[in-house]
Amino acid sequence: MKDILFALLFVASAATAQEWPNKPIRWVVPFPPGGSLDIVSRMMQNRVAEGLGQPIVIENRGGAGGAVGTAEVARSAPDGYTFLFALSSHTINPLLYKLGYDVERDFAPVSLIVSIPQLFAVNPTTSFKSINDVVATAKAQPGKLSYASAGNGTPSHIAGELLKLKTGIDLVHVPYKGGGPAVTDTIAGHVPMLFLTAAVVIEHARAGKLRPLAVTTLKRSPGAPEIPTVAEALGLPDYEVDSWIAMFAPAKTPRQVIGRMQREIARVVQLPDIRARLIEQTADPVASSPEELDRVVKTELRKWAEVIRAANIKVE
Repeated sequence: MKDILFALLFVASAATAQEWPNKPIRWVVPFPPGGSLDIVSRMMQNRVAEGLGQPIVIENRGGAGGAVGTAEVARSAPDGYTFLFALSSHTINPLLYKLGYDVERDFAPVSLIVSIPQLFAVNPTTSFKSINDVVATAKAQPGKLSYASAGNGTPSHIAGELLKLKTGIDLVHVPYKGGGPAVTDTIAGHVPMLFLTAAVVIEHARAGKLRPLAVTTLKRSPGAPEIPTVAEALGLPDYEVDSWIAMFAPAKTPRQVIGRMQREIARVVQLPDIRARLIEQTADPVASSPEELDRVVKTELRKWAEVIRAANIKVE
């Protein structure tokens, strides 16, 4: 009897996957409109919809640092009609907050979409010409230099703390409520340097308002190839903070549905116009397999737990 039930469930699942999609698909963006996550989702929305033959509706469900929209997707039916656009904070938040979901148990990985570095930049009136200069000064004057971030527990904060752990320097963290205020105060000289998502900072750097010193990904950004990586500049091959954007589905979404969506994501990010727009935003199109995204999630949960513990990062 159990074998018959299993076979019927398998046939029903396969039939659903073959018919999919036959109605509009919902992409949940767990942040307000206008951020990098929202921009990338809307950049891809119509092209993926064309490939799937069904409209895609984007819902911005902001709140609690992305937790509100993310929890909604975790509770959604695994029928292939709800997907989550997530930032790399997806693997940081569970280590800092009590959430109503489990990032491994409640989600099925679909694909990495883009890799975006954090950018380490300084006020141009400082004497720092390279990140090596900053490290040397910080070692000579421990606790005298400070850096701005987008807030406690954000990827930009993690990037600064990882640099401190890897180099043994002592920098004072100055958390802001978002990237905008951090940029404003660094340009004004109230804080000498910052770590922040490159897409937020790059135009200020191109305008000469900030001096970019390094990016935090292992590879240089294709949108700013002249900026070295922290890893290469300081000889730290294991230094990496990747502020990726990825897609997840509710757990138990049919594998065939996930495969189809993954193939569409991979196709669209390589379309010449989409690729050019992503690179202009300092994003590196890196569509991956679900298995690769699963490995990233598992690896980062362990990695950031160690950094958060070593740096004694706490949030209110």
